[in-house]
Amino acid sequence: MSLDDNLSGTSGMEVDDRVSALEQRLQLQEDELAVLKAALADALRRLRACEEQGAALRARVTPKGRAPPRLGTTASVCQLLKGLPTRTPLNGSGPPRRVGGYATSPSSPKKEATSGRSSVRRYLSPERLASVRREDPRSRTTSSSSNCSAKKEGKTKEVIFSVEDGSVKMFLRGRPVPMMIPDELAPTYSLDTRSELPSCRLKLDWVYGYRGRDCRANLYLLPTGEIVYFVASVAVLYSVEEQRQRHYLGHNDDIKCLAIHPDMVTIATGQVAGTTKEGKPLPPHVRIWDSVSLSTLHVLGLGVFDRAVCCVGFSKSCSNEAVLVATFHPTDPTVLITCGKSHIYFWTLEGGSLSKRQGLFEKHEKPKYVLCVTFLEGGDVVTGDSGGNLYVWGKGGNRITQAVLGAHDGGVFGLCALRDGTLVSGGGRDRRVVLWGSDYSKLQEVEVPEDFGPVRTVAEGHGDTLYVGTTRNSILQGSVHTGFSLLVQGHVEELWGLATHPSRAQFVTCGQDKLVHLWSSDSHQPLWSRIIEDPARSAGFHPSGSVLAVGTVTGRWLLLDTETHDLVAIHTDGNEQISVVSFSPDGAYLAVGSHDNLVYVYTVDQGGRKVSRLGKCSGHSSFITHLDWAQDSSCFVTNSGDYEILYWDPATCKQITSADAVRNMEWATATCVLGFGVFGIWSEGADGTDINAVARSHDGKLLASADDFGKVHLFSYPCCQPRALSHKYGGHSSHVTNVAFLWDDSMALTTGGKDTSVLQWRVV
Repeated sequence: MSLDDNLSGTSGMEVDDRVSALEQRLQLQEDELAVLKAALADALRRLRACEEQGAALRARVTPKGRAPPRLGTTASVCQLLKGLPTRTPLNGSGPPRRVGGYATSPSSPKKEATSGRSSVRRYLSPERLASVRREDPRSRTTSSSSNCSAKKEGKTKEVIFSVEDGSVKMFLRGRPVPMMIPDELAPTYSLDTRSELPSCRLKLDWVYGYRGRDCRANLYLLPTGEIVYFVASVAVLYSVEEQRQRHYLGHNDDIKCLAIHPDMVTIATGQVAGTTKEGKPLPPHVRIWDSVSLSTLHVLGLGVFDRAVCCVGFSKSCSNEAVLVATFHPTDPTVLITCGKSHIYFWTLEGGSLSKRQGLFEKHEKPKYVLCVTFLEGGDVVTGDSGGNLYVWGKGGNRITQAVLGAHDGGVFGLCALRDGTLVSGGGRDRRVVLWGSDYSKLQEVEVPEDFGPVRTVAEGHGDTLYVGTTRNSILQGSVHTGFSLLVQGHVEELWGLATHPSRAQFVTCGQDKLVHLWSSDSHQPLWSRIIEDPARSAGFHPSGSVLAVGTVTGRWLLLDTETHDLVAIHTDGNEQISVVSFSPDGAYLAVGSHDNLVYVYTVDQGGRKVSRLGKCSGHSSFITHLDWAQDSSCFVTNSGDYEILYWDPATCKQITSADAVRNMEWATATCVLGFGVFGIWSEGADGTDINAVARSHDGKLLASADDFGKVHLFSYPCCQPRALSHKYGGHSSHVTNVAFLWDDSMALTTGGKDTSVLQWRVV
């Protein structure tokens, strides 16, 4: 906590940028090694095939008694392969991999990091590793041996349709991905058929989460009774009494700061720098908007800022030090106060120019950071600093008139002057909220529970109600007299796991923060939360809904009781992350897909409470990414990181190589990003890592996708025309990692990776 108390969000961002650059370089090197190793393995397989053919030929033509010539190429390649380093297991022991080049934002979606303003380089989302080119699909059964004929009757760029084989072949990074067309569609299928937009749309209904981990002074009460705050690229206006949210969606990347105009209607929010999907820069800027109509009034600072707008107060100030707060004096519109690293400046606006006076600490030790500012009714200014001190600066002056030394153990991150003349301060390390009298004597204090984290900001509500934002992305409601309870719950680290209950308006999320939340989509609150030992990656419900499987990054996976959230069982399969856990529709099997390229199959009894390892499915040459079960539970299909589609018999754990056996299979779900029913989601030039997840609605009419550019797309299902039309939605500021529909298709849920948010969309 001491680091959080003594460092500003700005300096933390600089450290993050350096770490990110190193991690990205390491990631690229690992990807290059994986590509090289796979290419060599491909060459080895081809050489072996050539040698076998050559040996057979030589056996027929070599004179009796003469030894055929020996070929040492295969042995040489084998030796070279053995000398290559293996891929580091994703067991959670190393630093988390970050997304995109973010001299922009730690949670930005996949972007092309720029060196200066010219060179453009592509980075991948953390677990969608670079495509590995492997063997030609004709030498190995993929998608049930549906090889495309050399005779191509229908063709568009990057997609080939073979009437003879009844298949479509698309290409990702040059690699062919063959997909079988069901018999009922094959006679009338054409690549030239125009796709149709879905008749339904998505409307943002609720935003789960809050950004408190690296922001401050971002929680306010409006005259409408709504509290306003932000997460990802959404500014949220939340009416606690009416349990209703409104959303301002004008931003296209992480919001980092928020300010309220004295009229209490106009709001300013500032965002970080970013890039578009095409690599064009999105400059950081400030948006001024109306909190009643949610319309944008002005956009300021385009081309002015370089990295991110981290504080805003309806003006721009200049300083060489890191600025954490910029705010106008509420009773003197010509006075602007800025503070941050070892300074506080009092600015005066005269004749269109700014002049400044530096605050003098005199006999008091200059703090490392001045973290927060508030104004008293008489015009005095109060500051809180990283040393835990409160300083009072007399109205119109730049000298300290009163000091409360050691008000907190650690930094003071939040200050709020109350209507009755008292003052509330919020501490970082000590997590205390303290009420001070008009003479700065301590009247009362309360400690925020450790699970919620240190205090980041404090805002006054109605009566004696206070709202407290914390570094663990939570908003609390209460008072210093009664204590605080949870109002807004959020994840703290990267978020990937999402699953919806089979028969209730509930869903589960889990992430790198080791938290598992079971949410009610009606009350918008967690029904329960549980901390597990390892960072979580995936989740799946038993068809009965009574048991939940959670996969982690260490190879361990858990079974939890959904009513009591008690641990039912814990198992380990390998030592790499579990990317998918999925029960069969009849509840008889559980498939566990791992980054060790294997799918582990379990038989299931007692409603999901007892499982027994049946075997493992071996055949993929890259990590498992997605898995879908057949409606009758007779087989399942998997996707892998090298764009392979394989089919499996769960009873024998053997690969199904007959195309006819699975061509007309009805699938219970459609979460695989590769397949005939979904391949229209891929845009032209996609590299195979751009789409992280898809989900089909239960009525089979809609298909939603989650991509690396912070967008959610809604397609009609089946989505089997190249580059199908879709409705596109923003709100996430990071790669969208997962998507799912509620059991009744009334809502869709999406998770943002680094932005840690969960967005709930109403299907309209």
